This record gives sequence, structure tokens and C-alpha cells, in this order.
Amino acid sequence: MSTSTLDQNAADAADAADAADAAAVPGPDPVLVPDPEPGPVHDILGIGFGPANLALAIALEEGGSPLTARFLEARPSPEWQPGMLLDGSDIQNHPSRDLVTLRNPRSRYSFLNYLHEQGRLLRHLNLPSEFPLRKEYAGYIRWAAGFFRHLVDCGQRAQGVEVVERDGERLYEVTTRSGRRYLGRSLVLGPGRTPYVPAPYDTAGSARVFHLTEYLPRLAQLAGPGAEPAAVAVIGGSQSAVELALDLTRRYPRAKVTVYTRSHSLRQKDTSPFSEEGYFPEFTDYYFNASRAGKTALDAYMHPTNYSSADSDVLRELYLTIYEQELDGDQRVSVRGNHEAVAVRADDDRVTLDLVERNTGIRVSDTVDLVVLATGFRNMGPGGHEEPCPPLMAPLAHAFATEPDGRLRVGYDYALDPLDATTPPLFLNGLCESSHGIGDAGSFSLLSLRAAALTAALTERLAGPAPTRADRGAELAAA
Repeated sequence: MSTSTLDQNAADAADAADAADAAAVPGPDPVLVPDPEPGPVHDILGIGFGPANLALAIALEEGGSPLTARFLEARPSPEWQPGMLLDGSDIQNHPSRDLVTLRNPRSRYSFLNYLHEQGRLLRHLNLPSEFPLRKEYAGYIRWAAGFFRHLVDCGQRAQGVEVVERDGERLYEVTTRSGRRYLGRSLVLGPGRTPYVPAPYDTAGSARVFHLTEYLPRLAQLAGPGAEPAAVAVIGGSQSAVELALDLTRRYPRAKVTVYTRSHSLRQKDTSPFSEEGYFPEFTDYYFNASRAGKTALDAYMHPTNYSSADSDVLRELYLTIYEQELDGDQRVSVRGNHEAVAVRADDDRVTLDLVERNTGIRVSDTVDLVVLATGFRNMGPGGHEEPCPPLMAPLAHAFATEPDGRLRVGYDYALDPLDATTPPLFLNGLCESSHGIGDAGSFSLLSLRAAALTAALTERLAGPAPTRADRGAELAAA
């Protein structure tokens, strides 16, 4: 079974999680006990330690960077999409599009070296599969992250950020939910993208309605032994939606599983090698320099390579499952295209969806035990499905330039454009699909090359003596 890129399954991003923090069922907030004083000043303060910032940490080390770095990770340990490690699922990028190989094929942190050190290289090469199992790639991410424990504070969920002045230098101060405070000369945001929960699901107010990033934890919470669901609705037409439907049929053989999608039906992903060149760095250059109208046209062309579509193997498996159940007169799995929810009503045990057929206007209701939202993630931008900026940086957004349509202006090196030259550098890692194209959609495709670009930009800006506010003011006046 093949799964989508990081972004699509929970993707992305990265990190995803990333948006990935959402993979854990939230608990009560701890008592906030602020640190009396923050710790040392780090050159780089990174938010999140999923694949995006992990690749950056590796690039900094392998490049011999003189910069000091500290990363804050919300989870107890770095994990890659633990909520979607489904049995039999695999990733959909070539295994050498990993944390390092495109940047440094000789790196010790490659996926191939991981397999070698685990004693599984030859066995893996003998697999009758094009892509690695998702569980194995998650193991690779954990293994690589283990080399950088000294740079990461886990269990530190960033919840506030501001610019402060210390000894004449302007710095970012990040406060975590536990009350700890961190200072950095630059900020690199790599928290993964925010899960997209569309109306009317966003007002359901029920633990039984949840995004795919919470899938496995919510099943453990709500559908354990003795509480197996009788009916589940999966919302969406993506690779993830198909995978979830198949996983549910295996876990709960007697359950009714219905996939509801706004499109006519499920669609096969565009895997043409010509289309896949959208995940080349040359396409990133081309996309970045295109007009907004050009970007919109390119997005429409590239959309089926990553979104609202699924691989042929899982589509065949789902179709055959449905056909065989029809043959047996025991229909439990179905796909309902052209259906959109107009209301969601939940109580302690069940959820009722009121849906409309988008072409005929016919209304139907479906009462289920669980609703799983395979509805994707938010890009940055002014659109209804987008968000203006990563939520953590919302208090700072006014300090950075925007495009004519209101979206943040992002440089080629992934830096935001400050309105005041004394504002410390702020970089986005894995959040820039709207400025850099599909290769930045949270997938691994160009991860290592983006880490190289970030390393170069951070080193260029920070490796010299740290400029004070007065120095920068003088430079600005001279200009």
C-alpha cells in the first residue's frame, strides 16, 4: 500500500507535525511557572524538531557551522506522524530523498546508512516494494534525531514569542507552556502546517470528530476492546482517506465504513515523471519567480500530484473490497461522491451528519460512531482554506512585509521581509508552498536542499559579530 507525501498524510510537514503536535490527544494545561530569567542566547532558536528542522540541524553540523542552535519540540521525543503509522502503509518519495542525500550523498545520516547500521540493508533491498514502509521511515527519523539530543528540549511546547532587547541586541524570546524562556538571535519556525478542519466539523465539539493526525490515539481512546465502532465516516478524497478506509475495514471487519467526498468520486494520483519534475529544485526557482497568477496556474497543474487523489494500488484494493462485498451481499464499505456536510450533531456516543448531494440537492443523514477528517492542512495565505501565518508568530506578523494580496512576503532563502531593519531574522522551514511551490509542501522531496539554503542564509546573517540595534540603526541611516 502506498501513502502520500508527508504533507498529504499529515503530512505534511513536517513535522508535520506537526501539525504534528495534534497527534497526541490534548491533556490539561500544566501550571505555568515562568523562569525568572531566560537561559543563554542561541544564534538559532528552532520551533519544532520534525524532519524539517532535523535536516537543518544535520546541515549545520556537516557544514561546520559556527552557529549555536537550540530546538524546542512539543512532544516527549521527536516522532514522525505517529498518528498515521498504519500497518502496511509506505511513503511515496524515493528513499534517497531523505534528510541529507540530495545535499550530501556521503552523509552518515542517510536512509541507506540507517539500514546498514540496523543490519537490514540487504533485506530491505529485497523487498517487493518500490517505497519504504512508513514505520521503517519513522524509525529512520527517530534514529537520526537521536544524534542531536543535545540540541533539543523535548516536552517544550512553544506558546508565545516576542522581540526583546538584551544588552543592546534585539532577540527573539520564546516562552513555552511549562514557563521556560529561550532567547535567540534568529528564529526558524518548523512546526508543520495546521490541520484544516472545515465547517461544519469545526464546531462539532466532540472527541468523536477528529483530524487524521489524531487517528491512532483517538482509536485507542474511543474504540478499544469492547467499544469497537459499528459505523465510521471518513471525510475527504485524498490518499489518506483511502488508506483510512482500508485500515478501518481491517481493524473492524463488521463496521460500516463510508467515504464522503465533495468531488465526483476518488481520483488516481498523477505520477507522470514529467509532472514529478515539479519536485525538482529547478521548478522551485521557476515557481518562485512566477507572478501570483502564474503560481495559481502552476498550482492547478501540480495539484493532482499530491492532493485530492490516491495511488492506484490503494484505489484498486478499495474498489475490489467494495465489489467483493457487493458480490457477497454484505455491503459495509462504500464511497459517496458529490456529498458535502451541512450540519454535524454530536452526543456522547454518536455523531449525526446531515449531508447534501451537491448536484441533485438530495439531503441524507448518517449516524456514526466516529468521523475521521482526511481534509488536509492549511497553507499560508489570505484564502478561506489558508491562514495568514503560523499561529505562533501571529503577534509578530505586523512586523513583516506582505504581498499585495495580504500574504507574507517570503524571500528565496525562506526569510520573512522585516519592515524594520532591526528586527531579528525569522525563517520558515517547511511552510512555504505558496511562495516556493509543491516541493515545499511538507514532503521529503527537497528537504535536504532547503536545509542547505537555510544553513547558508543563517550563516551569512549571523556568523559575524552580532550587530547591535545601534549598529543597524546607523547602517539604515547611512543607506
